Amino acid sequence: MNNRSLLAVSSLNTSYGKAQILHDLSFQLQPSEVITIVGPNGGGKSTLLNSLMGLIKSTASIEFDGQDISTTPLEERVLLGLSLVPEKRELFNAMTVQDNIELGSYRQVLFNKGDVAASYDYVYQLFPKLKERRLQIAGTLSGGERQMLAIARALMSKPKLLMLDEPSLGLAPLIVKEIFEIIEVLKKSGVTILLVEQNARAALSVADYGYVLEMGHFSLQGKAQSLATDQRVIETYLGFGKA
Repeated sequence: MNNRSLLAVSSLNTSYGKAQILHDLSFQLQPSEVITIVGPNGGGKSTLLNSLMGLIKSTASIEFDGQDISTTPLEERVLLGLSLVPEKRELFNAMTVQDNIELGSYRQVLFNKGDVAASYDYVYQLFPKLKERRLQIAGTLSGGERQMLAIARALMSKPKLLMLDEPSLGLAPLIVKEIFEIIEVLKKSGVTILLVEQNARAALSVADYGYVLEMGHFSLQGKAQSLATDQRVIETYLGFGKA
């Protein structure tokens, strides 16, 4: 049995100019595991994902699926199977839903053309609303539909690792519930997910393991269920602290 980590990060440091944002972070992610990173706004969560994706220059030892990608360019990381759904979703608003989804199939087309049709079926089964609106202009979608579209586009490439940056940001509670139900479905189907979220309660409910990132450092870590009952996490992030 192969117990090799899908992602192994050691001594990750990231700076913007002279300001260091991430300090010596190390963690691992196993295949089919969901890890969440929670913490306050400005703690470095998005910077961490952007560093892993190669969007921001960092120093670290990063091994992905047995390959050293510490200095690998962004485009090659995508082809290797990393996929990031950014906080701002970054859709092509003037294009249709289907055209946006099709852009995510680049990796599939490059490596296995026969699976593209199956990928369409898969994402439309996950997101039936998108199938109904496949000819609609992306810029006219609601916030929840835009988030679904961003995730669907990422899934078209059949990524080995799906990274989600604040998928609940700016969404109504009912839509947040729907998004996290989809994350739960992805988890059950074996998709490996690295989830960055301010909504700690929702994130810890779907994750296997969690980290609390504060001021660029991991201040706490542990099994998600344990973190969800940790008094400090409860008081700081879950809103159950004493007045």
